[in-house]
Amino acid sequence: MASQNHQLQDHHDDDDHHDHHHQTHGHSHGDSTETTSWVGPDGKVYHSHDGLAPHSHEPIYSPGYFSRRAPPLVTRDFRERAFTVGIGGPVGTGKTALMLALCQFLRDKYSLAAVTNDIFTKEDGEFLVKHGALPEERVRAVETGGCPHAAIREDISINLGPLEELSNLYKADILLCESGGDNLAANFSRELADYIIYIIDVSGGDKIPRKGGPGITQADLLVINKTDLAQAVGADLTVMERDALRMRDGGPFVFAQVKHGVGVEEIVNHILQAWEVATGNKQH
Repeated sequence: MASQNHQLQDHHDDDDHHDHHHQTHGHSHGDSTETTSWVGPDGKVYHSHDGLAPHSHEPIYSPGYFSRRAPPLVTRDFRERAFTVGIGGPVGTGKTALMLALCQFLRDKYSLAAVTNDIFTKEDGEFLVKHGALPEERVRAVETGGCPHAAIREDISINLGPLEELSNLYKADILLCESGGDNLAANFSRELADYIIYIIDVSGGDKIPRKGGPGITQADLLVINKTDLAQAVGADLTVMERDALRMRDGGPFVFAQVKHGVGVEEIVNHILQAWEVATGNKQH
Protein backbone atom coordinates (compact mmCIF):
# COMPACT_ATOMS: atom_id res chain seq x y z
CA MET A 1 0.00 0.00 0.00
CA ALA A 2 2.86 2.34 0.78
CA SER A 3 4.25 1.76 -2.69
CA GLN A 4 0.89 2.65 -4.21
CA ASN A 5 0.83 5.96 -2.42
CA HIS A 6 4.48 6.68 -3.21
CA GLN A 7 3.13 7.65 -6.61
CA LEU A 8 2.05 11.16 -5.87
CA GLN A 9 -1.29 12.78 -6.35
CA ASP A 10 -0.96 14.00 -9.92
CA HIS A 11 1.56 14.83 -12.60
CA HIS A 12 2.42 18.15 -10.96
CA ASP A 13 3.79 16.35 -7.92
CA ASP A 14 6.66 14.81 -9.82
CA ASP A 15 8.13 18.30 -10.09
CA ASP A 16 8.93 18.27 -6.39
CA HIS A 17 11.57 15.60 -6.91
CA HIS A 18 13.59 17.54 -9.46
CA ASP A 19 17.03 18.66 -8.34
CA HIS A 20 16.63 20.05 -4.81
CA HIS A 21 20.07 21.68 -4.98
CA HIS A 22 19.03 24.26 -7.57
CA GLN A 23 17.25 27.27 -6.16
CA THR A 24 15.27 27.86 -9.35
CA HIS A 25 14.73 26.11 -12.62
CA GLY A 26 12.20 26.08 -15.41
CA HIS A 27 10.70 23.07 -17.09
CA SER A 28 7.96 22.23 -19.50
CA HIS A 29 4.69 21.37 -17.80
CA GLY A 30 2.72 19.20 -20.19
CA ASP A 31 1.45 21.93 -22.50
CA SER A 32 4.85 23.66 -22.67
CA THR A 33 3.91 26.06 -19.87
CA GLU A 34 7.04 27.14 -18.06
CA THR A 35 7.05 26.33 -14.34
CA THR A 36 9.64 27.68 -11.92
CA SER A 37 10.56 25.74 -8.80
CA TRP A 38 12.59 26.80 -5.80
CA VAL A 39 13.47 25.62 -2.31
CA GLY A 40 11.68 27.59 0.37
CA PRO A 41 13.04 28.51 3.80
CA ASP A 42 11.25 25.48 5.24
CA GLY A 43 13.24 23.17 2.93
CA LYS A 44 10.24 22.23 0.79
CA VAL A 45 10.31 22.56 -2.97
CA TYR A 46 7.77 25.13 -4.11
CA HIS A 47 6.46 25.88 -7.58
CA SER A 48 3.88 28.07 -9.23
CA HIS A 49 1.69 27.16 -12.18
CA ASP A 50 -1.77 27.54 -13.69
CA GLY A 51 -2.38 30.80 -11.86
CA LEU A 52 -2.07 29.15 -8.43
CA ALA A 53 -0.15 30.77 -5.62
CA PRO A 54 3.26 29.20 -4.96
CA HIS A 55 2.83 25.84 -3.28
CA SER A 56 4.49 22.48 -2.73
CA HIS A 57 3.18 18.95 -3.17
CA GLU A 58 4.38 16.86 -0.29
CA PRO A 59 4.90 13.18 -1.07
CA ILE A 60 2.61 10.73 0.70
CA TYR A 61 4.35 7.45 1.45
CA SER A 62 1.52 5.75 3.32
CA PRO A 63 -2.25 6.07 3.57
CA GLY A 64 -1.78 6.48 7.31
CA TYR A 65 -3.93 5.24 10.17
CA PHE A 66 -7.13 6.62 11.64
CA SER A 67 -5.82 6.29 15.19
CA ARG A 68 -2.69 8.25 14.28
CA ARG A 69 -4.32 10.92 12.13
CA ALA A 70 -3.47 14.56 12.73
CA PRO A 71 -5.61 15.72 15.65
CA PRO A 72 -7.63 18.96 15.54
CA LEU A 73 -5.56 21.98 16.53
CA VAL A 74 -6.00 22.75 20.21
CA THR A 75 -4.74 26.31 19.69
CA ARG A 76 -7.51 27.30 17.25
CA ASP A 77 -9.35 30.50 18.16
CA PHE A 78 -12.97 30.02 17.09
CA ARG A 79 -13.59 33.74 17.49
CA GLU A 80 -11.39 34.30 14.43
CA ARG A 81 -12.89 31.52 12.31
CA ALA A 82 -15.80 29.29 13.18
CA PHE A 83 -15.60 25.52 13.47
CA THR A 84 -14.85 24.39 9.91
CA VAL A 85 -16.04 21.14 8.32
CA GLY A 86 -14.05 20.05 5.27
CA ILE A 87 -15.82 17.83 2.74
CA GLY A 88 -13.62 16.04 0.20
CA GLY A 89 -13.81 13.13 -2.19
CA PRO A 90 -13.58 12.11 -5.84
CA VAL A 91 -15.58 13.78 -8.61
CA GLY A 92 -19.28 12.95 -8.60
CA THR A 93 -19.49 11.18 -5.25
CA GLY A 94 -22.01 13.62 -3.78
CA LYS A 95 -20.00 16.36 -2.04
CA THR A 96 -22.26 19.18 -3.19
CA ALA A 97 -25.40 17.16 -2.47
CA LEU A 98 -24.07 16.61 1.04
CA MET A 99 -23.34 20.33 1.40
CA LEU A 100 -26.96 21.07 0.44
CA ALA A 101 -28.33 18.44 2.82
CA LEU A 102 -26.21 19.71 5.73
CA CYS A 103 -27.33 23.29 5.11
CA GLN A 104 -30.99 22.25 5.04
CA PHE A 105 -30.56 20.25 8.24
CA LEU A 106 -28.59 22.83 10.25
CA ARG A 107 -29.50 26.31 8.97
CA ASP A 108 -32.57 26.86 11.19
CA LYS A 109 -30.65 26.32 14.43
CA TYR A 110 -27.12 27.40 13.55
CA SER A 111 -25.46 30.27 11.73
CA LEU A 112 -23.86 28.70 8.66
CA ALA A 113 -21.71 29.79 5.74
CA ALA A 114 -20.13 27.79 2.93
CA VAL A 115 -17.15 27.90 0.58
CA THR A 116 -17.03 25.66 -2.48
CA ASN A 117 -14.06 24.80 -4.69
CA ASP A 118 -14.11 24.06 -8.41
CA ILE A 119 -11.14 24.12 -10.76
CA PHE A 120 -12.38 26.57 -13.40
CA THR A 121 -16.04 27.31 -12.57
CA LYS A 122 -18.26 28.43 -9.71
CA GLU A 123 -20.77 25.69 -10.46
CA ASP A 124 -20.98 24.09 -7.02
CA GLY A 125 -21.49 27.43 -5.29
CA GLU A 126 -24.14 28.35 -7.85
CA PHE A 127 -25.84 24.99 -7.24
CA LEU A 128 -26.14 25.73 -3.51
CA VAL A 129 -27.58 29.18 -4.18
CA LYS A 130 -29.98 27.90 -6.86
CA HIS A 131 -31.35 25.28 -4.48
CA GLY A 132 -31.68 27.73 -1.60
CA ALA A 133 -29.15 26.01 0.64
CA LEU A 134 -28.21 29.36 2.19
CA PRO A 135 -28.72 33.01 1.30
CA GLU A 136 -26.42 33.87 -1.61
CA GLU A 137 -24.29 36.21 0.48
CA ARG A 138 -23.34 33.31 2.78
CA VAL A 139 -21.84 31.28 -0.08
CA ARG A 140 -18.44 31.87 -1.70
CA ALA A 141 -17.29 29.96 -4.78
CA VAL A 142 -13.52 29.60 -5.23
CA GLU A 143 -11.84 28.65 -8.51
CA THR A 144 -8.64 26.82 -7.59
CA GLY A 145 -7.18 26.93 -11.13
CA GLY A 146 -5.73 23.42 -10.85
CA CYS A 147 -4.87 20.62 -8.38
CA PRO A 148 -7.86 20.85 -6.01
CA HIS A 149 -5.91 19.22 -3.18
CA ALA A 150 -3.38 22.07 -3.22
CA ALA A 151 -6.11 24.46 -2.09
CA ILE A 152 -7.11 22.32 0.90
CA ARG A 153 -3.72 20.99 1.98
CA GLU A 154 -0.64 22.83 0.72
CA ASP A 155 -1.69 26.43 0.07
CA ILE A 156 -4.95 26.90 1.92
CA SER A 157 -4.96 30.71 1.76
CA ILE A 158 -7.41 30.74 -1.15
CA ASN A 159 -9.97 29.15 1.19
CA LEU A 160 -8.96 30.73 4.50
CA GLY A 161 -9.68 34.26 3.28
CA PRO A 162 -13.35 33.78 2.38
CA LEU A 163 -13.96 31.46 5.35
CA GLU A 164 -12.66 34.03 7.82
CA GLU A 165 -14.62 36.80 6.12
CA LEU A 166 -17.88 34.82 6.21
CA SER A 167 -17.27 33.75 9.80
CA ASN A 168 -16.90 37.32 10.96
CA LEU A 169 -19.70 38.76 8.82
CA TYR A 170 -22.33 36.31 10.03
CA LYS A 171 -21.00 35.28 13.44
CA ALA A 172 -21.02 31.74 12.10
CA ASP A 173 -21.33 28.68 14.31
CA ILE A 174 -20.20 26.28 11.58
CA LEU A 175 -18.46 26.77 8.24
CA LEU A 176 -18.63 24.21 5.42
CA CYS A 177 -15.73 23.96 2.97
CA GLU A 178 -16.16 21.71 -0.07
CA SER A 179 -13.06 20.60 -1.93
CA GLY A 180 -12.98 20.27 -5.68
CA GLY A 181 -13.34 16.67 -6.83
CA ASP A 182 -10.02 14.91 -6.36
CA ASN A 183 -8.35 11.54 -5.92
CA LEU A 184 -7.89 9.13 -3.03
CA ALA A 185 -4.70 10.87 -1.87
CA ALA A 186 -6.46 14.18 -1.18
CA ASN A 187 -7.04 15.25 2.40
CA PHE A 188 -7.52 18.48 4.33
CA SER A 189 -4.89 20.34 6.31
CA ARG A 190 -5.80 20.62 9.99
CA GLU A 191 -5.06 24.33 9.64
CA LEU A 192 -8.15 24.48 7.43
CA ALA A 193 -10.57 21.80 8.66
CA ASP A 194 -11.46 21.07 12.27
CA TYR A 195 -13.57 18.13 11.12
CA ILE A 196 -12.92 16.19 7.92
CA ILE A 197 -15.52 14.23 5.97
CA TYR A 198 -14.42 12.13 3.01
CA ILE A 199 -17.17 10.91 0.72
CA ILE A 200 -16.93 8.08 -1.79
CA ASP A 201 -19.76 6.37 -3.65
CA VAL A 202 -20.79 2.82 -4.35
CA SER A 203 -20.69 3.27 -8.13
CA GLY A 204 -16.89 3.46 -7.94
CA GLY A 205 -16.96 -0.23 -6.97
CA ASP A 206 -16.65 -2.07 -3.68
CA LYS A 207 -12.84 -2.04 -4.02
CA ILE A 208 -12.58 1.68 -3.18
CA PRO A 209 -12.42 1.44 0.65
CA ARG A 210 -9.58 -1.09 0.59
CA LYS A 211 -7.59 0.98 -1.92
CA GLY A 212 -7.08 3.35 0.96
CA GLY A 213 -5.48 6.76 0.75
CA PRO A 214 -5.40 9.46 3.43
CA GLY A 215 -8.97 10.57 2.73
CA ILE A 216 -10.35 7.11 3.43
CA THR A 217 -8.08 6.18 6.32
CA GLN A 218 -7.65 9.49 8.14
CA ALA A 219 -10.84 11.50 7.63
CA ASP A 220 -12.80 11.96 10.85
CA LEU A 221 -15.81 10.47 9.07
CA LEU A 222 -16.04 8.37 5.91
CA VAL A 223 -19.32 8.52 3.99
CA ILE A 224 -20.12 5.73 1.51
CA ASN A 225 -22.82 7.29 -0.64
CA LYS A 226 -25.35 6.06 -3.20
CA THR A 227 -25.93 2.66 -1.60
CA ASP A 228 -29.06 2.34 -3.74
CA LEU A 229 -26.79 1.80 -6.77
CA ALA A 230 -25.02 -1.25 -5.31
CA GLN A 231 -27.02 -3.86 -7.20
CA ALA A 232 -26.80 -1.95 -10.47
CA VAL A 233 -23.00 -1.81 -10.40
CA GLY A 234 -22.42 -5.20 -8.74
CA ALA A 235 -20.98 -3.74 -5.54
CA ASP A 236 -21.18 -5.72 -2.32
CA LEU A 237 -21.97 -3.47 0.66
CA THR A 238 -20.81 -6.19 3.05
CA VAL A 239 -17.36 -6.06 1.45
CA MET A 240 -17.32 -2.25 1.65
CA GLU A 241 -18.29 -2.37 5.32
CA ARG A 242 -15.61 -4.95 6.12
CA ASP A 243 -12.88 -3.04 4.27
CA ALA A 244 -13.90 0.35 5.66
CA LEU A 245 -13.68 -1.00 9.21
CA ARG A 246 -10.30 -2.56 8.52
CA MET A 247 -8.77 0.40 6.69
CA ARG A 248 -10.03 2.88 9.31
CA ASP A 249 -9.03 0.97 12.46
CA GLY A 250 -12.72 0.88 13.35
CA GLY A 251 -13.12 4.65 12.80
CA PRO A 252 -16.65 5.82 12.00
CA PHE A 253 -18.27 5.59 8.59
CA VAL A 254 -21.82 6.02 7.36
CA PHE A 255 -23.68 4.32 4.54
CA ALA A 256 -25.83 6.98 2.88
CA GLN A 257 -28.14 8.00 0.10
CA VAL A 258 -27.62 11.72 0.53
CA LYS A 259 -30.07 12.78 -2.21
CA HIS A 260 -32.80 10.73 -0.52
CA GLY A 261 -31.92 11.92 2.98
CA VAL A 262 -30.68 8.50 4.11
CA GLY A 263 -27.81 8.75 6.61
CA VAL A 264 -27.81 12.57 6.71
CA GLU A 265 -29.01 12.83 10.30
CA GLU A 266 -26.27 10.43 11.39
CA ILE A 267 -23.66 12.56 9.58
CA VAL A 268 -25.05 15.70 11.25
CA ASN A 269 -24.82 14.05 14.67
CA HIS A 270 -21.13 13.24 14.11
CA ILE A 271 -20.47 16.88 13.13
CA LEU A 272 -22.32 18.35 16.10
CA GLN A 273 -20.62 16.03 18.59
CA ALA A 274 -17.23 17.17 17.26
CA TRP A 275 -18.40 20.80 17.33
CA GLU A 276 -19.37 20.47 21.00
CA VAL A 277 -16.03 18.93 21.94
CA ALA A 278 -13.98 21.52 20.02
CA THR A 279 -15.87 24.69 20.95
CA GLY A 280 -17.34 23.83 24.34
CA ASN A 281 -20.77 24.87 23.05
CA LYS A 282 -23.91 22.82 23.50
CA GLN A 283 -26.12 21.70 20.63
CA HIS A 284 -28.97 24.10 20.00
